[in-house]
Amino acid sequence: LNGCANDVELQYHLLVHRFGFQPDDILKLTDAQATRSAVLTAFEEHLIKQARPGDVVVFHFSGHGSRVLDPDQDFPDGLNSTLVPVDSRLPAGFPRQGGPVQDITGHTLFLLGSAVRTDNFTMVLDSCHSGGGIRGNLVVRARPGGNDLTMSPQELAYQQQWLSRLGMTPETFIRRRRQGIARGVAIASAKRDQYAADTPFEDFYAGAFSYVLTQYLWQQTGRTLFDSTVPNVARTTTQLSFSGQEPLLEVQPDSTYGNQPVYFTQKVTPPAEAVVTKVQGNEAELWLGGLDPRSLAAFESDAILAAVDEGGQSRGRLQIMGRDGLKGR
Repeated sequence: LNGCANDVELQYHLLVHRFGFQPDDILKLTDAQATRSAVLTAFEEHLIKQARPGDVVVFHFSGHGSRVLDPDQDFPDGLNSTLVPVDSRLPAGFPRQGGPVQDITGHTLFLLGSAVRTDNFTMVLDSCHSGGGIRGNLVVRARPGGNDLTMSPQELAYQQQWLSRLGMTPETFIRRRRQGIARGVAIASAKRDQYAADTPFEDFYAGAFSYVLTQYLWQQTGRTLFDSTVPNVARTTTQLSFSGQEPLLEVQPDSTYGNQPVYFTQKVTPPAEAVVTKVQGNEAELWLGGLDPRSLAAFESDAILAAVDEGGQSRGRLQIMGRDGLKGR
C-alpha cells in the first residue's frame, strides 16, 4: 500500500493543529514498526495504562484488513474481521491450504477497547474487511481471507489473558460483542463486505476515507458531531473510491455518543486549508491537509494563502513556492 503513512500524517496534523492534542501524547507506528506485537504493546502501554476517566483517546489504523473463521459465528457469514500487521503472513499453501494467521481480530479490539478507562474513545479503521485486489490504479486495502484462515494460537491466548484481566466470562464476551462496540465510537471506512481504496491524489497516495475525513474536519466552522460528520464524509468518499465504499459510524450501545463532537473534543483553531509547521527566515513549511482533494492542482507554485493566527486574526500572506504531496514551501 502507498498511502497508509500519509494517513498517519493526515491524522497527526489534524489532531495537533486543529484539535489541540499534544505531539508528545501521540504515538505513531508506521511500516516495519507496525508489527503485531508492537501494535498490541502500544495499545496497552500508551492508551490503556495512561488513560484516565474523562481523558480523550484516539486509535487510528490504516492498512490491510482481512477476515478469518469466527468460532463463535457472530455474523451469518461466520467470519471475524481483522487488522493485518506488517508481520502477518498467509499460510505457505494458501489458497489450496489454510491455517492460522497472525492478524489482530475484531474480538481482540473489543477486549482492548473494554480495558480503556474512558468512554471518550474513538477508533478509526481505514481498511477492508473482505477479499482484495487491484482495480486500475486504485489499490484495495485488503488481504485475501475467509473460512480457510483461522485465529492464531497466540491470538486466542491473548484474548484469554484479557478475559481474565477484565473478569469477563466467555459467555459475557460473546453477548457484549453481539450487542455492539465496547467503548465510545468506532468509525469504519467501509462496510464488512466492501473494499476500501488506497487512492492516488495528484502526486501522492492516501486512503480515500482518511483524506476526506481529515480534510472535512479542517473545514468545519461550527460544532462537528459524529452523527453529521460520517454521512457527509461518506458522500465524498463514495465518489473517490471505485467500490463506492460507505463509511460507517457505530456508537457504544445505550449511549448518545453520536451527538458528541468528533474525538469528544472541540476544535481549537479556525478552519484552514493548511497549517504552518515550521518557519525559518521568510520561508515556511506548510501541511496542506485541509485542501479539497479535487482542488490540489490549483495549489502549485505561486498560489496565495492568507495567514491567520489561532484567534483568526490576519498575519499576512503566504505564497506557495512548491509542493511535494501535501507538504508545501
